[in-house]
Amino acid sequence: RLMAELPKYDDEDLKSYGDEEEELALSPPAALMSILATQELLLENILECIPVGEFAVIQPLSDEFCLVLGYLLTWKLTLAFFKAASSQLRVLYSQYLRRTKSLNKLLYHLFRLMPENPVFSGPTSEVPNKDTKTFFTEELHLDVK
Repeated sequence: RLMAELPKYDDEDLKSYGDEEEELALSPPAALMSILATQELLLENILECIPVGEFAVIQPLSDEFCLVLGYLLTWKLTLAFFKAASSQLRVLYSQYLRRTKSLNKLLYHLFRLMPENPVFSGPTSEVPNKDTKTFFTEELHLDVK
């Protein structure tokens, strides 16, 4: 809920950014970007020996699992922040992510974390003649209970 409220504070200062000639960039919340930078380094260490195209097997509830989950949840907050921002602010924020290469790192990490066959193992009725269900064919509910 808080992430959707933060861009309005940058909107008030947006007018002061239009006078400079260099390509402008504005950082999303510094605390969020600091955590993201730390998590990027940790993920680099975990995934360094896995090339893009192959996938890492992360055991549930392991330390690596918690780090990966934290990284992905941080990106979820960042995207919620972007969604709430005006289009002018999104341009400035995206320039910042381009300069820090954070979005490139996210894609690089995702392509090493994504399983080769994302089989859906959730509660479904098993029908022997039906195709295998994957995360791309089924609706995923992430409600915390």
